[in-house]
Amino acid sequence: FKARDLSGKQSLSSHFSLSRRHLEQMTSVGPRPVGSQENEVLTVSYLLEQIENIRVETSAGPHQLTVDVQRPTGSFSIDFLGGFTSFYDRVTNIAVRLEPKGGTQHLMLANCHFDTVANSPGASDDAVSCAVMLEVLHSLANLSTPLNHGVIFLFNGAEENILQASHGFITQHAWAKQVRAFINLEAAGVGGKEVVFQTGPENPWLVQAYVHAAKHPFASVVGQEVFQSGIIPSDTDFRIYRDFGNIPGIDLAFIENGFIYHTKYDTADRILTDSIQRAGDNILAVLKHLVMSEKLADSSEYRHGNMVFFDLLGVMVVAYPARVGTILNYVVAAATFLYLAKKASLPGNGGGRYVRDLAFATGVAVLSWFVTLLSVLIVALLVTLLGRSMFWYNHFYASICLYGTAATGKMILVHTLAKNLYYGLGDLYFDVSLLLWCCSLVWLSQQGLCSAYVPMLMVAFPLATRLLLDLHLFPGASVKYSILYLLGLALPYVHFMFLIWVVFEIFTPIMGRSGTEIPPEVVLASLVTLTTIFLSSFFLHFIYLVRSTKWILAGLGSVFLIMFLLVSSGVFFPYSGNPDSPRPKRVFLQHTTRTFHNLQGEVESQDSGLWINSFDYTGIQHVTPHIPEINDSVRTRCREDRPFCGYPWFLPVKFLSKKNWYLPASEVSPSSPVEFQLVSKEETSWGTIKMTFSAKGPSHMSLYLMPHHGASLSTWSFGDGTPQFDLSGEYFVFYSHGLDAPVWTFWFEIQVLDPDPSGPEGMISVALSSHYFFGADQRTAQLEEIIGRFPKWAFPSSWVSTYDMYRY
Repeated sequence: FKARDLSGKQSLSSHFSLSRRHLEQMTSVGPRPVGSQENEVLTVSYLLEQIENIRVETSAGPHQLTVDVQRPTGSFSIDFLGGFTSFYDRVTNIAVRLEPKGGTQHLMLANCHFDTVANSPGASDDAVSCAVMLEVLHSLANLSTPLNHGVIFLFNGAEENILQASHGFITQHAWAKQVRAFINLEAAGVGGKEVVFQTGPENPWLVQAYVHAAKHPFASVVGQEVFQSGIIPSDTDFRIYRDFGNIPGIDLAFIENGFIYHTKYDTADRILTDSIQRAGDNILAVLKHLVMSEKLADSSEYRHGNMVFFDLLGVMVVAYPARVGTILNYVVAAATFLYLAKKASLPGNGGGRYVRDLAFATGVAVLSWFVTLLSVLIVALLVTLLGRSMFWYNHFYASICLYGTAATGKMILVHTLAKNLYYGLGDLYFDVSLLLWCCSLVWLSQQGLCSAYVPMLMVAFPLATRLLLDLHLFPGASVKYSILYLLGLALPYVHFMFLIWVVFEIFTPIMGRSGTEIPPEVVLASLVTLTTIFLSSFFLHFIYLVRSTKWILAGLGSVFLIMFLLVSSGVFFPYSGNPDSPRPKRVFLQHTTRTFHNLQGEVESQDSGLWINSFDYTGIQHVTPHIPEINDSVRTRCREDRPFCGYPWFLPVKFLSKKNWYLPASEVSPSSPVEFQLVSKEETSWGTIKMTFSAKGPSHMSLYLMPHHGASLSTWSFGDGTPQFDLSGEYFVFYSHGLDAPVWTFWFEIQVLDPDPSGPEGMISVALSSHYFFGADQRTAQLEEIIGRFPKWAFPSSWVSTYDMYRY
């Protein structure tokens, strides 16, 4: 990742300073929500200035550089967070086209986003990617050899608004039709290594290009399948390019230190220069490889299945086609079953006794799993009931000492009892582990999951080692035998432990933003227990070889008991405000005014308050001692007769955070209040009621539609015209705009199934919430006062909002 200094020599140090300077300049303006001056003017101006400098500097070279500032308007529906519809108006894209002079037919796309969530400077998410992209653009434009194909560098100004700007580019921009593949640069953490966690769909040549070209490859197909399963409440522009552009791509993201992702701590100084250099090396090399590749010209020709790819300790990436992986998986499974069948076919009564003993030992192993998991979950339940949830959030080792010792101790206890009851099982547990891993291998392969390579490794290497040892190369040499046995397990175990590290690196911080309904103790206790079960599989027979396990059990029990007492007494506080290693508690506060209208358009009721959401399981139990008025006496209840419970949800996540608090406060009076009105209401010739509305307000608004009993939405002006994602009888429409957006006009049609749909309640409830994420309207004196009282270990993200409901 190199730049030239004034003498014309290659210089790495200048590149460090340039990338960091871009990062610091972009983050210096503060948070950059869509619609703000910081996002739409200051950052756009800075990017355009840097791009123009590159254009002027490289104008004499073999490439031409074209810049287009796009401000698209559109709408779409997306299956995310339960599903909702999105409408955007004049959001910003900066598209930079780099190509050989004379033009090109085929383009590669590199995407980053420069907007942020409210109240976060967004250094890692995603200013650092844009800083890197600027320097990659600079490096490619300076090449003396013309590129075979072109590259579009898309500096995307509305990703945090749930992927709006990328949709505007790929569905509306004239250059989009020439894009054959893409690289998306994202973040789920702050700094560290960037990991390839999604590829495709299909198009294995893209993975091969990354493996071949990347200077510091780091990739995992397990991450891809976990992410695409929906377990992680997040998404990236990858989905938009894949689903709406029908083009393949590579998704990269920083994953380390997700504790401060989307918080005020996501600052430029926390991103190491090494991380910037590493990302730059990789992206430059991969992009250069792809734009020189003949495969980019007709990527569809190479669309044939998925790839199995995985990282070996950050040193190299192994990749092979999924169809090859399937064959390999079944070959390993067949070899395992042949190995077991040979033992089951021993002459005389030997084979029958082996099958019987193997079945019994397998039953003991599976029973030990369930007993262990149940026991550890009971401990997790006790911790939860004691009000000590997330004690490990700032002290991860404590979870290993508590749940890990409980799991290990219970496994050893169950097998010790089995040993005392039926001593002859010990030698069978290697075969039991082979059988169980092989069953998981076959099942995952039948499901078509590339992650089946994990049990394949956990079967192939131990089986090969056992067959080698059965040759009796080391008769009587128990030490050499043990060393060879451990060496045979080394590669799969080391890789598996590396995967486990990645899982905990991702999931531990996610528990701090997964809402109030998912018990984090259950999640973490389950992960620790499953880790213990998997890692112990080929070592179970050692329990049967030792003379006694009582001292091991006594040691584990002592550690568990001490740790349980420490956790119960509250020694381990979940959060930290330490600026060197913050573990903040996320709290969302909205100073809001709610107004409810009846069928006649009259104000039925109105109130104002501070609406408080905790985005982790502990709620406000740790906040109440610092701010006594925020307590369970002001806990809210969902009003089912009001759209989205009658509260101004920014996104449709009420299912994640059902515990909310509402503290009475003074009325808010933003300088630009929402203007909302019914423009027309008419009956169509096909028997529906068409209602047209107009709305003008801040850059972020949310529309909620709740048809009443006897009525349903038949069509509307959003997306493809068909109302989608009915969330328990409600529809959510997310709206945002950039600068100088016109009045938002929309319509929908209601099909009345009942002559008197809901009696006095009418056909439908319509509510509109507004969100003031920046500027003078973002704060009120009362909001500032209560934010100032939060402890330093909390991150209160706050803004002003309104909620207006109408019945028709």
